[in-house]
Amino acid sequence: MNNLIGNFIGFDGRLNRQPFWISGLVLAVVSLILSLLILPLLGLGLIPNLAAITSDANAADIAALIAEAQAKAGWVGLIMFLLFAYPSAAISIKRRHDRNNNGLDVWIYLGLAAIVQLITALGIGMSVADFAGTPIPVPGPLLTTLSIILGIFGIYLIVVLGFLKGTPGPNSYGPDPLGG
Repeated sequence: MNNLIGNFIGFDGRLNRQPFWISGLVLAVVSLILSLLILPLLGLGLIPNLAAITSDANAADIAALIAEAQAKAGWVGLIMFLLFAYPSAAISIKRRHDRNNNGLDVWIYLGLAAIVQLITALGIGMSVADFAGTPIPVPGPLLTTLSIILGIFGIYLIVVLGFLKGTPGPNSYGPDPLGG
């Protein structure tokens, strides 16, 4: 197995499927742990803060709490994305190199993901839906459309990066990591 830390640094060379998946799982676990540490500091968590809803809270107060939580979560999501963009790009580009591809599709995906994260953080892509007379913030058409495109693109990348075999033998990005 390749040097695990080296997988996250730089964009040169090739990475076969096994170290790609191991590196991706390491990033996911670190991201989850970091999120579980950061979110409670901002009053967010896996379980909604029901203590903030008092017995005299009306629907508008609850909607305001939801909007505030969404805004905080959007900024945390953007910060987390920025923290993990480089190591994610490194392992993904190296994996694309294993398939003799320059990885432009990975850069496009990350750029689109950054735009979606920024739109979410700024609240630009949100609209307000009326539920029983209560305005509730929901993703608007722009954010929904971009999220669907991002999801489809993400599925494509998972298949290409995670399941398709690399180029056998040396290619323009280096020797076969499997030694074939």
